[in-house]
Amino acid sequence: MSRVRIKICGIGHPQEALRAAELGADALGFNFWQRSSRFITPANAKSIIRELPPFITTVGVFVNETLDNIRETIAETGINTVQLHGDEPPEMCIALEGVKVIKAIRVGNGFDPSSIVRYSVSAILLDSSVKGQYGGTGERFDWKVALEAKQFAPIILAGGIAIENVRRAIEAVAPMAVDVCSGVESEPGKKDIAKLDAFMAEAARDRSRVHV
Repeated sequence: MSRVRIKICGIGHPQEALRAAELGADALGFNFWQRSSRFITPANAKSIIRELPPFITTVGVFVNETLDNIRETIAETGINTVQLHGDEPPEMCIALEGVKVIKAIRVGNGFDPSSIVRYSVSAILLDSSVKGQYGGTGERFDWKVALEAKQFAPIILAGGIAIENVRRAIEAVAPMAVDVCSGVESEPGKKDIAKLDAFMAEAARDRSRVHV
């Protein structure tokens, strides 16, 4: 058992990353999907990552990318965790040796929590299912699904997490981690430092709750 961790996703600028680290974020996400409004080049991500404290987990977000390109990005940037946020099969998760893997699953109608056992990964990130979008939707799903899914894998709770509900999310689900993106932005791809401060303060009030 351990405390609930905080992941800030969609990092695009050094000041965002450094402030998040200063406030106690456990992980930072860098989006390498070129069609995303939060896309960051590997070169820019590398320049940010090398300024971070060594205890921060750095997560590269990929959507339906090739294994070769993912491996090249790992080598270039130094990220230590890969988040597969597309339609990647279980076999791809296994193929990424030597790095931790998070598999994002979009929760829609008819989602079966037991289906996540197919993925041999460090954690499953549950996100809202919005047609044509891969993450950063700002939409919530029924957290009862996450409670059910916890019996099958460590869960990262995403989808509409924000200042107003992060404490409730931690209390209701006690996931391994919560993941916030649009909930601390002034616009897609631009973090609002005041919102980030408020989010971390609110999350800290209840993040001592343990996940099992």
